[in-house]
Amino acid sequence: MVTLEDIQKYRAYLKYLDKKLGAIFKEQAPYIFCKEGCSSCCERGEYPYTEIEFAYLMLGVQGLDKETFLQIEQNMQDIKKSKELFKGEKFLYKCPFLINKRCSVYDFRGIICRSHGVAFFSQNNQLLVPACVDEGLNYSNVYDFENQTISDEKYHKSGIKQEPLAHNAGVHYLTNNEVTKAIDLDFGDVKPMCEWFIN
Repeated sequence: MVTLEDIQKYRAYLKYLDKKLGAIFKEQAPYIFCKEGCSSCCERGEYPYTEIEFAYLMLGVQGLDKETFLQIEQNMQDIKKSKELFKGEKFLYKCPFLINKRCSVYDFRGIICRSHGVAFFSQNNQLLVPACVDEGLNYSNVYDFENQTISDEKYHKSGIKQEPLAHNAGVHYLTNNEVTKAIDLDFGDVKPMCEWFIN
């Protein structure tokens, strides 16, 4: 169970993390095409959330107006019905908090949402770029689609001075690193966001 002390530690960590991620996004700005109204990353995903992230998210939900709350509730019911009918291996869905292409709980969003957009390393140290690269968005100006990696040739031809770099910005790292260990921040179980609601 998430305690008030856990939430306080998590808030302190988010303050540190937002500053760190802000610096990465600024450094990688020539390759990032995120803008207000672009909701590509919220339209179809699993959205892994840890127990503490979900508890914090629910604090944000408590402050919403009734109309927004009812819309989110309806969105969750629609997701639940879709999941019951789903027969595949990986259930992907639109984030229930996305309303009119805007996040209704932006200040309380999870780490997957805060870090999405930059190139990062997977748990097995594979370089990955955001899925929106396929839509001509982030890193598409230097991405080699055939070999599925950032292209040195495209980078050099681009004339951009800042090198396209991947960072330790994967959720697996951001929820388990030197800082989280130093402040004894336990994120708890992790599962797709919808499962926190449905189960």
